[in-house]
Amino acid sequence: MWLPLIAVAAGEVQVGSKRFTESYILGEIVRQTLQTAGVPATHQQGLGNTGILEQALSSGAVQVYPEYTGTIVREILKREGNPTLDELNQWLAPRGLKVGVPLGFNNTYALALRESVADKLGLKTISDLAKLPAGALKMGLSHEFQVRADGWPALQKAYGLALVPGSGLDHGLAYDAVKAGQVDLIDIYSTDAKVGRYALRVLVDDRNFFPRYDAVLLMRATLDDKPLQALAGRIDERTMIALNAQVELDGLSFADAAQRFLAGTSAAAATRQTFIQRLFAPDLWRLTAQHLALVFGSLLLALVVGVPIGIWAWARPRWAPALLGAVGVLQTVPSLALLAFLIAALGSIGFWPALLALFVYALLPIVRNTHAGLAGVPQGLTLASRALGLTAQQTLRAVQLPLALPVLLAGAKTAAVINVGTATVAAFIGAGGLGERIVAGLAVSDTALMMAGALPAAVLALLVQGVFGLLDRSWGRPPSA
Repeated sequence: MWLPLIAVAAGEVQVGSKRFTESYILGEIVRQTLQTAGVPATHQQGLGNTGILEQALSSGAVQVYPEYTGTIVREILKREGNPTLDELNQWLAPRGLKVGVPLGFNNTYALALRESVADKLGLKTISDLAKLPAGALKMGLSHEFQVRADGWPALQKAYGLALVPGSGLDHGLAYDAVKAGQVDLIDIYSTDAKVGRYALRVLVDDRNFFPRYDAVLLMRATLDDKPLQALAGRIDERTMIALNAQVELDGLSFADAAQRFLAGTSAAAATRQTFIQRLFAPDLWRLTAQHLALVFGSLLLALVVGVPIGIWAWARPRWAPALLGAVGVLQTVPSLALLAFLIAALGSIGFWPALLALFVYALLPIVRNTHAGLAGVPQGLTLASRALGLTAQQTLRAVQLPLALPVLLAGAKTAAVINVGTATVAAFIGAGGLGERIVAGLAVSDTALMMAGALPAAVLALLVQGVFGLLDRSWGRPPSA
C-alpha cells in the first residue's frame, strides 16, 4: 500500500542532483523551470557521486541533472581535452545521452588553505606545494576528489607532490574543519560561497591542470529540452556564488533560493527558518511515509524469508552454524557498498535497491531469533504433543511456534528499530525518507537541517519499539496451561 507514495508518475521528468549545495540548487532551478513550462517534474536530491548519477541516467531513473563539462569528459567518457558541446554530443550519442543548455559559468576545482598557513609556508601556487614533505600539511580532501581521474592522483603526478591525502572528508564539512584548524588543505569549487567568508587562499593552478568545468545539463537523448533553453547563459559565476551563499550563509532552502532566482527576487528580504519550521516543513509527512515504506516493506520481506530459514536451521542442527554464519556475514557488508552493488545488479536507483539492502540487514535478527525461540521450547512439550497424535508440522504450528513467538517478535523488533536508522542512508540513492534532510544538511553543514531529519527518525524508532512492545504483550504470551 506504500508504493503509490514513491512511484514515479507517468510522463513525469525526474531531475537529479549531486550531494553538494550548488547541485541541489541547480536541480531545483531545473525542476521549477519545467513545472512553470507545464512539464511535471520531481527532484531526486543528493544522489551521491558521478557514478550513481550516470547509472541513474542510463537506466532512466533520472532524465536530466546538472553536470560539468570537465567531469563529463574525464569521469564519464574517460577522455581528455576541452571539447565543444557538439563534440561532446557526438561522444555521448552511443550512450543515448546528450548535453545542452550551458548555464553560463565555469566551476572548476581548486585547492585552498587558511591565509595564516599559506603565509607561514609561503604558498601561492599549487607548484609551491611540491616543496613540502609528505606530512607538512593535514589534508582534508573530499572522497570523490581523491579517486577522480581529474582529482588528486593525477594532480599529484602532474605537480610532483609528496603530500599524502589521508582520510576522505565530506565536502560539506571541509570548510568548518579547515576553519577550526582540524585540516590545513581542502579541495573546493570555485563558486563556493564560503571561500571569502572563511579567509581562505585559493592556490593558483599555475600549470593549468584542471580543465574547464562549464555547467551544463546532462540528459537522456529522448528528453525534450526546449522548456529548459530559457536557462542557457542565465547564471554567471557571480550569480552562482550568490545563490550558494543564500543557502549556506543566509539559511534559505534550496527550493526558495531557486524560486527567488527564477522570479528575479532579491534575497535581502529572506528570513532564516526556525528549527520548528524546518522540523514541521511540508515535506515531513511525505518523507515519513517513504521512511515507513522502506522500514516495514523490508521487515515484511525479511519475515517471509527469514522465519522459514530459521525453522530450517533449527530442524537441521548440523547446518545451523554455517547458515547463521552466512546470514551474519551479510549484515557486515557496509551499507553504501551494498547499495552500490544492488544499483548495478538491478540497473536502477531509488526504492527497490534500498528495500533489498534493508531486507538483508533485517535477516540476521529474525533468522537468529526464530532459531533461538524454537530451540528454547522444552523438549517435553514437543514429546507430549507427538504422543497425543500430532504430526511434526502440526506440533510446529500449534505448540512450538506459539511458544517461540516472544523471541521471534524480539528479533523483528530489533530488525525494525535498526532499519529505521539504516534507512536514512537510502537518501543517497534517491529512495527518499527522512535521510533526505540529513544528507542535505550534511551537504551545507547545516546542523539544524540534519537534526530536523534525525529527530523524527529517532522518534520513529521509539514509536516502532513501542508498537512491538504492545504486540509482545498481546501476541507474545505463551498459551496458558
